Amino acid sequence: MTRYAAFLRGVNLGRRTVRSADLKAAFEALGFTGVRTLLASGNVLFDADGAATGLRENIEAGLRQRFGFEIGTVLRTSHELAAMVASDPFARAQGLDAKLHVMLFDRPVPAGVRPAGVAADYDVARIDRREIFLVFYAKPDGTYTGGSTFDLEKRLPRGTLVTMRNWNTILKAVA
Repeated sequence: MTRYAAFLRGVNLGRRTVRSADLKAAFEALGFTGVRTLLASGNVLFDADGAATGLRENIEAGLRQRFGFEIGTVLRTSHELAAMVASDPFARAQGLDAKLHVMLFDRPVPAGVRPAGVAADYDVARIDRREIFLVFYAKPDGTYTGGSTFDLEKRLPRGTLVTMRNWNTILKAVA
């Protein structure tokens, strides 16, 4: 039995609303156990038997049938998430007034996608095989930078499946 985290892309945005209880029920109907939703932004923790081959595709097909629209799914095992946290990708950002985010890709980060930070706006803390770790800095008005200049998703190859999460979500998934 393997523990997984499913990070769903684009749910609870606009008309693509999926209640946590319905999401939990959908995963249970797919035969998963230990299903638990995390926050209200498309994060599902669950246990599954067997190999991961085809798991993402089965989840996406089940969610499409249940909710009537495509829901991209990025999976990580609990071991992968624990290793990610243990690697301390944001060591340089300790003590800064900043928001920490991670872009989770379903496949390796596409070749040639190596974003650089923008001074006084955001930094790329680290790029791993399937993740990009980002630091968005606080502005004097209390908001955070990056929203107006961070447009990496627009520059990714067509069909790239990626979703972004606040680092606190990853920490909660590991806890």
